[in-house]
Amino acid sequence: MTPARWVLDTNVILSALLFPSGRLTWLRDAWRSGTVVPLASRETTTELIRVLHYPRFGLTPGEREDLLGDYLPYFESVTVPQPVTIPQCRDPFDRPFLEMAVTAQADALVTGDKDLVALAEALPIPILSPTTALATLPTR
Repeated sequence: MTPARWVLDTNVILSALLFPSGRLTWLRDAWRSGTVVPLASRETTTELIRVLHYPRFGLTPGEREDLLGDYLPYFESVTVPQPVTIPQCRDPFDRPFLEMAVTAQADALVTGDKDLVALAEALPIPILSPTTALATLPTR
């Protein structure tokens, strides 16, 4: 079985990492088992690291390192050339996710971000909610 190659937005990754018994626990298990290969670029990884430093999460340096250690070894690195033609998006912070999905020819962009979901018809890559993404995976 070929693993699903997905671009995961930062909020989806955070939910999987910060809430190990939450609604996205399945995603963390999926990348650990190789059912899903998360795709990441320099820009999206930098964004994840930046967000993990937000005071509202109250993470110590060791906790941040542990969380990254449970994600970074599983992703496939994608180099995004410039420029990449993507649909116009409202939030400039969404561009790297769209560019990476197109460049890597990802199987899907998994997000709950309404700005990204609004672009579903304009992007050649499926944009899926986490619930819909889960339904696409083979049952064990």
